[in-house]
Amino acid sequence: MTIWKPTDDGHADLTSHDTFVDGAPHNTFSRLRREDPLYWTHYEGGEDFWSVTRHADILEMNRNFEVFSSACGIRMEDQTHEEYLARRTFQETDGVEHRAMRMKVQKAFSAPVIAEFEQDIRELCVDILDDALSTETFDATNKISRELPMRMLGRILGVPEKDLPWLVEKGDALISNTDPDFTEHVLDKLTTNDYRMMPFNSPAGAELYGYATELMDAKNAAGETDGILHLIRQPAEDGSVISENEFRNFFCLLVAAGNDTTRYSISAGIHAMCVQPELLGQMQEGGLDGEIWKTAPDEIIRWASPAVYFRRTATRDHKMHGKTLREGDKVLYWFVSGNRDDAAFDEPFNVDLFRSPNRHLAFGQGGPHLCLGMWLARLEVRVLFQELAKRISHITVAGPHKFVRSNFVGGLKQLPISVCLV
Repeated sequence: MTIWKPTDDGHADLTSHDTFVDGAPHNTFSRLRREDPLYWTHYEGGEDFWSVTRHADILEMNRNFEVFSSACGIRMEDQTHEEYLARRTFQETDGVEHRAMRMKVQKAFSAPVIAEFEQDIRELCVDILDDALSTETFDATNKISRELPMRMLGRILGVPEKDLPWLVEKGDALISNTDPDFTEHVLDKLTTNDYRMMPFNSPAGAELYGYATELMDAKNAAGETDGILHLIRQPAEDGSVISENEFRNFFCLLVAAGNDTTRYSISAGIHAMCVQPELLGQMQEGGLDGEIWKTAPDEIIRWASPAVYFRRTATRDHKMHGKTLREGDKVLYWFVSGNRDDAAFDEPFNVDLFRSPNRHLAFGQGGPHLCLGMWLARLEVRVLFQELAKRISHITVAGPHKFVRSNFVGGLKQLPISVCLV
């Protein structure tokens, strides 16, 4: 059974955030994969760019990080070098600089360390679902999907629980800064440069900067020296330390990316359960130890594809598909397209919880920028659906769902559902 059929005419404007308000324009991506997999894309908001839409091409180019660099930004929007330096995180660095920052934090997000959080996550899921399932009909994104990563983020960062709703609100305003439901400072509707030196050109960046500074001052005053925020401020082997601006940018990244990816994956998975009913039975038959849980989280994340694209910039001329990418050209890897490529996935528009192998691109596979939070995302998704499946006997949509207005972050911001308990 096909869960969802795209409705775009096959010639959608990929640069427009409005194109994505009904979900990704997969008819357009399918046509480009067939006809023009390296597509020169006109962008009225800035410099034109190459769109890469095939799974195999994205994987190959992501590995070729010497030619396709992250060090000019990762979004479609153009920025000056001064703005880039002010806003960048380690996502937007390459080589030695990227490795140095990654080495500081990757242990804290490694599979063995994240596995130790399973009981914490399960307890959070129990609390969240007990509350959400106390009513028959509710918004799953608001009551379930948003709650788990928000609360887990607080534990990882050591943030007071009372601050978490505010933090997530600012994270939404930051990374979903093209959706008026999340911010009054809608990126493509304004011409102001007041926040051009802030992350994502957003006033929420300025507020999060201030919060990060106050949080660390409070931790230092209390004598707290553990946790990931202290870890990233420790000197590297060569004695270097990150600047205050780098620290604040990394904090903003954790708040935004540490919440959205898991939230929208959970919502996509719940929606899939509603319209592909056999998924619930498959989860229930698997119990807590079934083979399904080795593959289901990655399939749910593939289906969600919350990171719609990432940008790279060519460092030198490169030939591909009979075309020449010139030094300085922008290149966009459309992960959401690669994750529906039928050359890489059988029946890509169906959710197959047993899909294996599953070489999806949602974590930026193939290069040095592999998502730090992938083990945490997989664990949160697995535990949430284990706990949800054992509590319900039936689940359906209860009204229209809504997507984020963004061609960068893909997800259901509203998902009304009805459930029957076991």
